[in-house]
Amino acid sequence: MKNIIKTIVFGGAALVAFSSCSDFLDQKSPSDTDASNVWQSTYYTQNVLNKAYGLLCEDYTYSQVLCYTFMTNSDVEFANAYGESNAKAEGKGRDLNNYYADNDASFAKTRDAWDHIYESIEYCNNIITGLNGIDAQTTDKTEKQLLQYKGEALTLRAMLYHELVRNWGDVPFKTEPTKNDLSNINTGKTDRDVIMDALIADLEEAINYLPWAGQNSYTTEHVTKGYAHALLAQITLQRSGWAIREAAKEGYVTASENSDPTYPTQRCSDEDRAKYYKLALTHLNEVISSGKHQLNPSFDNEWTLINSQTLDTQYQENIFEVPMGLGNSSELGYGIGVRFADNSAYALKGNSSANVQLPSTLFWKYDHSGKDTRRDITCANFEIKVDNGVTTETMLGNKPFNIYCGKWDVRKFSDDWKAIAKIKNAKFGTGINFVKLRYSQVLLWYAEVMNELNGNPDVATGGCGMTARQALALVHKRAYADADKAVAQSYIDAIPSDKDAFFNAIVDENALEFAGEGVRKYELERWNLLSAKIDQMKADYMAQIYEYPTKLYYKTYTENGLVKIDMSSIRWYDTEAPENAADYKYVTFWGDEGKESNTKKTNVANLEFISGGLNTPVKNRYLLPIYSSTINESEGSLQNSYGFIHK
Repeated sequence: MKNIIKTIVFGGAALVAFSSCSDFLDQKSPSDTDASNVWQSTYYTQNVLNKAYGLLCEDYTYSQVLCYTFMTNSDVEFANAYGESNAKAEGKGRDLNNYYADNDASFAKTRDAWDHIYESIEYCNNIITGLNGIDAQTTDKTEKQLLQYKGEALTLRAMLYHELVRNWGDVPFKTEPTKNDLSNINTGKTDRDVIMDALIADLEEAINYLPWAGQNSYTTEHVTKGYAHALLAQITLQRSGWAIREAAKEGYVTASENSDPTYPTQRCSDEDRAKYYKLALTHLNEVISSGKHQLNPSFDNEWTLINSQTLDTQYQENIFEVPMGLGNSSELGYGIGVRFADNSAYALKGNSSANVQLPSTLFWKYDHSGKDTRRDITCANFEIKVDNGVTTETMLGNKPFNIYCGKWDVRKFSDDWKAIAKIKNAKFGTGINFVKLRYSQVLLWYAEVMNELNGNPDVATGGCGMTARQALALVHKRAYADADKAVAQSYIDAIPSDKDAFFNAIVDENALEFAGEGVRKYELERWNLLSAKIDQMKADYMAQIYEYPTKLYYKTYTENGLVKIDMSSIRWYDTEAPENAADYKYVTFWGDEGKESNTKKTNVANLEFISGGLNTPVKNRYLLPIYSSTINESEGSLQNSYGFIHK
């Protein structure tokens, strides 16, 4: 099991030289020192902590794998999903993306992510253990700083174990440093619920040590008090929700739908669920009442700031951003984002693959008035090509399952990135931070919990002065310009006061707000809606192909030598040609699939392969397998479950 944790022995070991992915992590390499004085020094302790942060921006963590490879494939986003050859491709992780994870060659992606997560946890374990002797009530300045570092380590460890749990289920739970003789490595699996209960306790301690974002020079590139509160709420909601189990648990509720007879989908009792919801509400109240985090009034500006590597210090909507380094890390904008070509005005080399794509059914969910600004920021129905030496924006045409995610948009990247990318003869890391949690998530969780506990979205009991409806309204109305807020409010007002109807509205809002960000999949899992929503997406498409236009009309213009699409000219919902059609360009569009003359029916034929392995051979099998070498090196303490075959 040496691959589980790339051992970092600190029992009597030397500190290593540290590298980083962000300026805030840059540091000198410390001299070797004995472990007996490491944990008395803020300097050395911070270096160990920075290593834990630095591992978060590796390709196998949040630079690539954990920011979109594992986190997509829901009803509104998917990776490498189109067509049987893509969806079932072995050895490249594409079968993992679509829940066809039956080939050991594809498991390697899981091994590398697993190893990197546990490596970061190991650094956190050393910090937490090394600082356990400090009195929480200390007034000593140095010790208070060390406790702050302990709070960060506790929070990072909780975040990483939560990542393991929601991707693998039951996993080894190791909270002490690795011994020199490696005798405490092979621990076997711990029940996911036991792990999450321990993480909740850790975060309750960590909150006491951490500053709010903006205090003590701490930005949202650090874990802070606000993130610890929000993460605790997130884990608590996960703990109370549905999960596929290695075996049925006594006293738990078994789902009536999407549950396997051998590996059932279960959740805790209704009584325990209410307790967890109340605990989540306590911490959500703290975040909201603090006033430290707010929604950026402009959804567009929020994503402009993210793309340009600019921290939002005014609103701090992004409660925690995993820090990346320009040129060194972050696949955001490459593996996911607006697709662009080599030799464009934006980059000499390193065209984007844009592997994560969105379906036409998501586009159709947005307000057809076009007033919801999230639609055109989220759904990029175009790509950037080079046509006869001219950088040109080109509509995608009849590609209903190949819409790119426009939240990461090369046109908005920082001037520093563009200046280097234009001359660099290789792909150049975007350095765009991965946003781990946004304030809009807090508001939607709050709305969910208040609705559930009160049985009515219009009751403020137990909350921080807001009803569930008011919290939902904040998220929904933010997406509309000031002149259109009344349109947004009318939608909110029309939602019935029925608990179930309002919950469904929250589920819908989650899709509109977070598509492409890797949030949706995990929420649908805990709601036991993943399979149902994927099926609904496919059914919706089959109905909508008769509503979609067969031709999409639009205009272009030239600016600064670039050919651009006039977004205001696009006739998204028009099934008839405009009167002045000669003034427009057009592409064959989504509705072409429904024409009687179209005998290929390509999109319909490929529909079944999108997330097609979710219920075969085990129902609701959304978890990842453990790689064979990890199992082999565990000395019998680990094995795969959920029908995964160890080869």
